[in-house]
Amino acid sequence: MIKLSRHRRAIRIPIFVRVIILVVFFALLTTAFLLYNTFRKIYQPNVVLEGTKSALLFIPSGSSLEDVMKLLYENNLIHDRGSFEWLAEKKNYRNHIKPGRYRLENGMSNNSLINMLRSGRQEPVRLTFNNIRTHEELAGAISSRLEPDSVQILKLLRDNSFLSQFDYDTRTVMALFVPNTYEFFWNIPPQAFFERMQNENNRFWNRERQVKLKNTGLTRTEAYTLASIVEEETVKAEEYPVIAGVYMNRIKRGMRLQADPTIKFAIGNFSVNRILKKHLEVDSPYNTYKYAGLPPGPIRMPSIAAIDGVLNFEKHQYLFFCAKEDFSGYHRFAKTLQEHNRNARLYQEALNRRGIMR
Repeated sequence: MIKLSRHRRAIRIPIFVRVIILVVFFALLTTAFLLYNTFRKIYQPNVVLEGTKSALLFIPSGSSLEDVMKLLYENNLIHDRGSFEWLAEKKNYRNHIKPGRYRLENGMSNNSLINMLRSGRQEPVRLTFNNIRTHEELAGAISSRLEPDSVQILKLLRDNSFLSQFDYDTRTVMALFVPNTYEFFWNIPPQAFFERMQNENNRFWNRERQVKLKNTGLTRTEAYTLASIVEEETVKAEEYPVIAGVYMNRIKRGMRLQADPTIKFAIGNFSVNRILKKHLEVDSPYNTYKYAGLPPGPIRMPSIAAIDGVLNFEKHQYLFFCAKEDFSGYHRFAKTLQEHNRNARLYQEALNRRGIMR
């Protein structure tokens, strides 16, 4: 009868098996580390903003990957530069640079950031037009919010050949711009910007306004020009249709408009409080004391309310108006020159009492 030993013999693992186990273990450990490191480079937060939830990044047209990285680094928007550059190369961002205005959120990962920049998913810019009198002011307003600089825009505003494609010239181009707030992509090219403005202009002149425009006998540009004068004449919007009616009466009768705001435009000084005889002698097509009809173009960008005031001009018999002597901003209206002269004398005496000589 065979007897079993009380103690089993210990199993000895061959050394080459131990080596294999260690190699597999370290391989798995290395793989796990590499996977974690890769995950971290791709998905962990890498946009770190101090004291704010978001920041804007402006990428100019023609930028390279190096330019973008310089913008990110100089503005301290990226925490780990190496991981960003690694993923940017992996995603071939170098060949997909899209200019624009981008909003970066605090805690964004490299993956989210590069996907946004690579796809061109930029944030629009809101641009508001109002209270603009000159081409220089208009160019400045545009360049303050969009990529094209003021010199570039001003050059186009003074280029009749360029403006002719929109049926405007250097004197009438202001009428292309309907005062309002618009959204643009920051890097919109100048050509596309003007085309957008033309589309907005056509949208503004809808069927209802076109019918009213026809009743005035004016063109779009003429109505815009008259509105620019009307708005300079009064700060009271309720007077727009009345004053527009005065000018419409003068136009129909072939009378000179004799609008003081056009003199201010002609001499290039809107701060003048009192129009003097020397001002009336200026030789300019905008001098409506010297030349009949509307001036060759707008003297400012009028509000929509002023434009609608012209389209809804009041039908009456007034041919004159003068600011009230109480400086309330309202006007006295007159049908005859004699009546108007009395009103004007009251206002001039009020100016003298206040010592307003210019």
